[in-house]
Amino acid sequence: MDVRPLDGVRVLDLTNVLAGPYCSYQLMLLGAEVVKIERPGQGDLARNLGPDTSLNRDSIGASFLAQNAGKKSLELDLKDTADRAVFEDLLTGADVLLENFRAGVLARMGYGPDALARINARLVYCSISGFGHSGPMSEAPAYDQIIQGLTGMMSITGTSETAPQRIGFPVCDTAGGLMAALAISAALLQRERTGRGSRLDVSMLEASMSTMGWAVSNYLVSGIPPEPLGDQNPTAAPSGTFETLDGPLNIAANQQLQFETLCRLVGAPRLAADPRFREREQRKIHRAELNAELNTALSRRPAAEWERDLNAAGVPAARVLSVPQALDQEQLQHRGFVSELSHPGRSEQALRVVGNGVLFDGEAFAPPSPPPLLGEHNSERQRLARSWASASSEGAATS
Repeated sequence: MDVRPLDGVRVLDLTNVLAGPYCSYQLMLLGAEVVKIERPGQGDLARNLGPDTSLNRDSIGASFLAQNAGKKSLELDLKDTADRAVFEDLLTGADVLLENFRAGVLARMGYGPDALARINARLVYCSISGFGHSGPMSEAPAYDQIIQGLTGMMSITGTSETAPQRIGFPVCDTAGGLMAALAISAALLQRERTGRGSRLDVSMLEASMSTMGWAVSNYLVSGIPPEPLGDQNPTAAPSGTFETLDGPLNIAANQQLQFETLCRLVGAPRLAADPRFREREQRKIHRAELNAELNTALSRRPAAEWERDLNAAGVPAARVLSVPQALDQEQLQHRGFVSELSHPGRSEQALRVVGNGVLFDGEAFAPPSPPPLLGEHNSERQRLARSWASASSEGAATS
C-alpha cells in the first residue's frame, strides 16, 4: 500500500521504555512520522535493556530494538535554551506530543497543557502514566509490576497455592500503550471535525483493568470475586490445559456438543452421560474429577495428533508452545507478522521485529527503516522543524 492511514501525521515522542514507545510504534506502523526526543548521551532507558549485554553496552538493547523501528532520533536537552527552541519549532508542526513522565514533570519544564496549546492549538497531547494526572496517586512512581499488583490481575494468576503471580510479560505497559494509540487516533479524527487539539490523560491502572474483561465486570455485576484457577477457564469445563503423551494441550470444549465430541474422540463416551459431567454447571463443580479422567485418556497420544483430530471435529485445541515455537508458526509467516530489517549495530545480522496483527486492505504494515541509533537524525533537526511547520500551516489553512 503506497499510502498508509496515518501518512502525514507527525508524532513527537518523549517516551521511554515500553508503554509510550509501544504506542508510537503502533502509530508508526500505520504511517505516522515519529521523532523520538532523547536525552543527550543517554537516550531511551530501553537502549540499555535486554538479554544481550553487548547490545546494551552499545545503547541498542534488544528491548529498544523491539519497539522503535521506523522512528527518527534527535538528542535534545529541554533545560538548554537552544534545544528548547528546536523543540518548540517541532511542536509548532507536530500533530501529536506523546510523553510518559510522572504527572506534572512536563509542566514544571514549562510545557503544561496551556503552554502547549498556545504553541499549537491543534496539538493532540497524550500523557501515559501509571495512575493518570489526577487523583491521590497521580504522582506515585509506577512500573508494570506495580500496576499488575494494583489491578488485581496477579491475585487471579496461578493457582490457589501459587497466587499471586506476575503475568509473564509486561501486559500493563502494553495495555496502556494500546489504549493511548486508540485515543490518539480518535483525537485526530475529532480534530478533523473541530480543528482543535485534545488533551489525553491515559492511566495504565485503568487501561489495564479495562482489559481484564469478565474478571472485573462479573464482580461488578454479581459481587462474587474471581479466584485463581491456574490454567483453567473459570467460565466452562473442560476448558484449560491437559496432559498428553508428550506435553501440554489446551482444550476449550465450552459448548455441550464440543464436550460430547471430545468424550467420544478420547474414547470415553461414558463421561458425557455421567451425572457429574452431564450438564455445564455440574462439570464446573466437578472439574478436578473430569480433568483427571481426560488427562488419563489424552496421555495415550501426542499433543500434535490430538490438536489435529480435535480441531477437525470442531473442538478447539492447540499445543502449548514456547515463544520460539510460536514465532515459527506457518500462520504468522503467511500473514507477514514478522519483518526483517537491517540491524543498526550489526551489519552482518538481520533484525526481526513484529507487526500489529492487522491486515489493512489485505496488507501487513512493516516498519520502513530499522530502529535509530541515539541521535542518528541530529543533523536533520532544522530541516525537520521547517518541514513540520510548513506542513502544519497548510493543514491549518485547509481545516
